[in-house]
Amino acid sequence: MNNNKIINIGREFGSGGKDIARLIGKKLGLPIYDNEIISKAAEKSGFSKELFLNSDESRSIFSISSFFASGRYGLPDNYVGDNELFRIQSEVIKGIATKSSAVFVGRCSDYILRNMDCLDVFITAPKKVRAGRISDRLSVSIEEAETIIKRKDKTRQTYYNYFTLGNWGMASNYDMCIDSSVLGIEGTADLIIAVAKEKWK
Repeated sequence: MNNNKIINIGREFGSGGKDIARLIGKKLGLPIYDNEIISKAAEKSGFSKELFLNSDESRSIFSISSFFASGRYGLPDNYVGDNELFRIQSEVIKGIATKSSAVFVGRCSDYILRNMDCLDVFITAPKKVRAGRISDRLSVSIEEAETIIKRKDKTRQTYYNYFTLGNWGMASNYDMCIDSSVLGIEGTADLIIAVAKEKWK
């Protein structure tokens, strides 16, 4: 039986999910796999990282000839679709999870690793709090931040629901759903760690 300790973090945009995941990883000494790192690992499939980075938890179709890591493959009329990208990234995530403990951020990792004993967490926060965080981070107005949040959340929801046939952010899909504004970034990370340690006893 695989005894690796896996935490999957789903998050609303601007909720601080990635910062919380990084803090969890730092405190527990676990590697963090977010979109960028997963994309680099996916290069082993023969595609360049740009192909996976550009997917960014969204559904789309890309020309293989533009993104192959080497020029040996692909003709202008060859394409790779979102289903194939998801399959490749799923294999990468499963491969990592079977080899070592880890914290995964996004990419439907809770669904992909559903047959493993993971701690699945979804992080949310009030729109006002998220808008303030995004406004500060991107140096945009609150109104612009709200527009960005709406677009990002819709993209993540569409991506998750399409590939999992589930409902992104629905409490029944996760072991924990947490409002990060209640305890803050570090407090939320500490709460998740406490639950994880209890689960791993």
